[in-house]
Amino acid sequence: MTRLDGRVALITGTAGGQGAAAAALFASAGATVVGCDIAPTDGSEPVDLTDEEQVRGWVDSAAEDHGRIDVLYANAGATRFSPLEETTKEEWDFVLRHELDVVFFPVKHAWKHLKATGGSVVLVGSTAGLTGSMTNTRVAHTVTKGGVIALTKQLAAEGAPHGIRVNCVSPGMIETPATRQDLLAEDHPMRRIASAIPLGRIGQPDEVARCARFLASDEASYVTGAHLVIDGGWSAVLPGLPPSSPEQD
Repeated sequence: MTRLDGRVALITGTAGGQGAAAAALFASAGATVVGCDIAPTDGSEPVDLTDEEQVRGWVDSAAEDHGRIDVLYANAGATRFSPLEETTKEEWDFVLRHELDVVFFPVKHAWKHLKATGGSVVLVGSTAGLTGSMTNTRVAHTVTKGGVIALTKQLAAEGAPHGIRVNCVSPGMIETPATRQDLLAEDHPMRRIASAIPLGRIGQPDEVARCARFLASDEASYVTGAHLVIDGGWSAVLPGLPPSSPEQD
């Protein structure tokens, strides 16, 4: 079993979905989990991750309370979907703040603590950062998740001299409270996406959290700069013909 005994792990966005699953799994592996969320329901600290000073205070308090920081799992994020010509500046800025700033600020302020422990960072990209989509108009989301994947590579390079490993998980379609309200809603064209996924189903939050836990642990001691796609094979294959289309030679 992947172990995190004695490790102090900071996890953002722990109130639900993938963050809540990660908090439970990291704790079951022996970690002391320090969580936060914009609207916590689990007793974790309320933190607006787009506010650098709040993030600094949360990180430094965790280090002071527990004496160290070994892991940062920058899980939190929020997005809005819109096509290029309908994306307003307000929407563009919202997505950049809530999918890039919320990653950058925790990493920036945890870095000095991670240097002291030779710690591990796990970021969250997305299959949206790998390809465009003809079904989901997500221009800003595509940009930010591509940025997170690129940031992983740069942080791996900067962290290596200090023993800091930095890796990224990129989920595909995962069933969470957020996706049930939009991408998997009955009126959304992606609601039947499971038929296009080679494994034939939507992923679950704990399936992402288990991969993040592995990357955070010593079992991944020779892994840095890696990008692990967790999507049931969705991004690995070309889509087949729609069910209503005639077969082609």
